[in-house]
Amino acid sequence: MILCDTEIQAALINGQTLIEPRPPQEHITTSAVDLTLGGREFKQWNLPAGAGIELTVDPSQPNFFSSLTPYLADVPRERDQAIIIKPGQLVLALTHERIELPEQSRLAARVEGRSSLARLGLGVHVTAPTIHSGFKGNITLEITNMGGFPIKLRPGMRICQLIFELVFGTPSAAMAGIFQDQQSVTGSSAPPL
Repeated sequence: MILCDTEIQAALINGQTLIEPRPPQEHITTSAVDLTLGGREFKQWNLPAGAGIELTVDPSQPNFFSSLTPYLADVPRERDQAIIIKPGQLVLALTHERIELPEQSRLAARVEGRSSLARLGLGVHVTAPTIHSGFKGNITLEITNMGGFPIKLRPGMRICQLIFELVFGTPSAAMAGIFQDQQSVTGSSAPPL
């Protein structure tokens, strides 16, 4: 079951979900909350040119993601701190907002794109929209440009929407994992809200 705007507002008021900073009223739609693009970090995968490095990623290996972090490079910024994402490019970025979905609230969420940006070919997640019950942290976005034009992304712009869903039952344990309490696209921990 997806929460409507009045249920989202009630969940924010009674602490079933925390979004910091609190979204303005105009960011709460009939069945979602618009989140904005953070400006702290924009990363892309980058193998040094001409270095003779051949890299094959094996996701079945423990900690495969952490072994790749040396290949994450900052995306160049414009003078106004925006970035330009070119067709075919993948950029990792964070939402400005930090969220918490306490497991006792029985809520989970999905991060989805906004239709106005999707019509340009901009996606905000590759295949991982689920924000699990018990999650705490900023949401990492896997932003792709599948369109034909370079797209300028500015920190603070509405970039995605969060759709809340009721979880049937209460999870048996608190969420754990490398991306819990993340404040970086690599999953490094953030202080609690």
